[in-house]
Amino acid sequence: MDPTRVDVLALPVVEIELSRLSSVCSPRTSGEDPEHVETLLSAEWELPPILVHRPTMQVVDGLHRLKVARVRGDTKIMARFIEGTESDAFVMAVEANIRHGLPLSLADRKRAAVQIIGTHPQWSDRRVASATGISAGTVADLRRRGGENGNQARIGRDGRIRPVDSAERRKLAAELIRNDPGLSLRQVAKQVGISPETVRDVRGRLERGESPTPDGTRRLRTKPHPLSLTEPDLSQTVDRERLAMLERLKADPALRLSEVGRILLRLLTMHSIDGQEWERIVRGVPPHLYGVVAGFARDHARVWAGFADHLENRATDLAAG
Repeated sequence: MDPTRVDVLALPVVEIELSRLSSVCSPRTSGEDPEHVETLLSAEWELPPILVHRPTMQVVDGLHRLKVARVRGDTKIMARFIEGTESDAFVMAVEANIRHGLPLSLADRKRAAVQIIGTHPQWSDRRVASATGISAGTVADLRRRGGENGNQARIGRDGRIRPVDSAERRKLAAELIRNDPGLSLRQVAKQVGISPETVRDVRGRLERGESPTPDGTRRLRTKPHPLSLTEPDLSQTVDRERLAMLERLKADPALRLSEVGRILLRLLTMHSIDGQEWERIVRGVPPHLYGVVAGFARDHARVWAGFADHLENRATDLAAG
């Protein structure tokens, strides 16, 4: 089982007895937060099912919901079961506890990252960072402190195996661009495991006839050739995992119970429409407004990019602290 690719919402819901459950392996070392328990106790909606590792009956996600059930005097609770190893279940527990509900503390996330590095050493820094909610740089630092020299290749968040050496990644990006010049920056970045800006730099180097790596300043023997551009592909459907994550965000009390959180959820929902719907919108724009609407779209894209940068910088600052 790949713990980062389980569609939790597709799992069947069953009713189980509280006496059968254990929470000893929770990544939340401080235990339940009384204020969060009170918030859930006063909730007027039905709390979502907890997540349980069937082989051990350990609660993977739902420590506070379990506490609420016990405070209410319930003997049973609704739950979903997952299979797999205990180490995979721990990854799911960490990921669930940083995506919704009461977030894990920074110390808990770092401890979780150290444990995941030990149980999943083949995972890339970005993949561990994605599961634990800390920056990839912090994961790399924790990996170095642990004395791990790393594999020559690691598995990324999308399941692809990639070399650790950034120079090799640039060469792979260059090969993709040469074979299919119409690929977008993000498409190449996703396949190779580097940022779109790095792909942009690689593309520029190829257009100038230079080596794709910064240290290789010599001109390539082949003549530079202009890279043709193609229309962006809007027909792709929205990523199923991202939609599932959006549904979990909608159920998160930390967002649902605040005005800012509800605004954010509306914005995320608005921009998560299917690719075919985007195509319909594109066809519906009057020709005399193409330039105006395109300008607004690019401005909004820059706002979202800046928003993402702010969040990532805050995560980095927290990790550094």
